[in-house]
Amino acid sequence: MSVVKREKIIKIRVTEDEHQALKQRCPKAQLAEWMREHCLGVETSRSRKPQSYEAVDPALLRQLAGIGNNLNQIARRINRGDWKALDKASVISVLIQIERELSDVKALYP
Repeated sequence: MSVVKREKIIKIRVTEDEHQALKQRCPKAQLAEWMREHCLGVETSRSRKPQSYEAVDPALLRQLAGIGNNLNQIARRINRGDWKALDKASVISVLIQIERELSDVKALYP
């Protein structure tokens, strides 16, 4: 089955009332898909299936968020480009800390 690439964009202006009326009439999540079916008579089917996610321990999410914050700090320093020997040592220290934290998280959630 070939995938149709849609390249043209149509923009329309509507009032708030018209927008609400369209949303009420549209049983689908995507207004564009609904409009294609009604205006063009084209039956559409979404090729992508919605992802399902498993429940994740909130403590794990907090740990990963903290690690992500550390990585963002490192990226900021690298992108600034004003490196000194002390900065390099600091970054290496933080990277070692992140590696330890990831090892701890990995041990808790095999």
